[in-house]
Amino acid sequence: MTDFLEFTGERFTPECVREIWLEHWHRYAFATTFARDRRVLDAACGEGYGSALLARHAHSVVGLDVSTTTIEHAKRRYAAPNLHYAVADVTALDQMANASFDLIVSFETLEHVARQSEMLAGFRRLLAPGGLLLVSTPDKRTYTDLTGVVNEHHVRELYRPEFEALVEAHFPVHRLLAQKLLFQSVLWDPDCAPTSSTAATMHPDRIDAKLDYDALYYIALCAMDPGDIELSPGHVHLFGDAAESVYRHYNDEIRKHIAAGHRLVAQENQIAALQAEIARLNAALQQR
Repeated sequence: MTDFLEFTGERFTPECVREIWLEHWHRYAFATTFARDRRVLDAACGEGYGSALLARHAHSVVGLDVSTTTIEHAKRRYAAPNLHYAVADVTALDQMANASFDLIVSFETLEHVARQSEMLAGFRRLLAPGGLLLVSTPDKRTYTDLTGVVNEHHVRELYRPEFEALVEAHFPVHRLLAQKLLFQSVLWDPDCAPTSSTAATMHPDRIDAKLDYDALYYIALCAMDPGDIELSPGHVHLFGDAAESVYRHYNDEIRKHIAAGHRLVAQENQIAALQAEIARLNAALQQR
């Protein structure tokens, strides 16, 4: 029997669907492009699904989480020879050896802790020369301010300038990527893997030759030396599920609304016809 964790809103589980599924899996799918044959630390691995994905590509993966229950679940569900899970506070990793990882990922962790600077300082100490850090966090402006929704599990959310200042305090080099689910029309070569990309965003008065949207999340790719980041400016990474779950759900809901609209029009016509018949009968009764 498959071992599932209950989704409480604090830790994503693979059984979640649609938007949240795409957001979380995309970050790890992107991380696999840097994980090949590397020693990887998944700091605050949660349910363990991302560590397991990285382990398919990496030399070895260590997944850490502060929850004993979550780590025990991950050990049962995702056992693999090169994958190790352990209970640890990612803001206090003094027991781990210096320069012991080539890639550290920490997705949607920063906003859950108060000791954010200590966490990044620890990651810098654990990275070997030439190592990379991938760290993500929601943008407070778009995630909270514009929506008015407060996530009870978040300790300290950051605006983009705050996030970049925090990263720059510990890593001299970083490349910032924006993340958000978008409805896009895509043109691609069906016969080979992508080698380049361009983008365009339509405004009422112009077309911008870029993806011109407000990010919901930011992901920082961090290093100690510019040569360690092999990611060209303007890089775009697309991710989707073959079942197109979000778009199918959107289409299903739209069809339901359209069908409901047709039924409402039919009912309104019936009501109008009945009202006309009642008026006719009342008029006939008054003439007797």
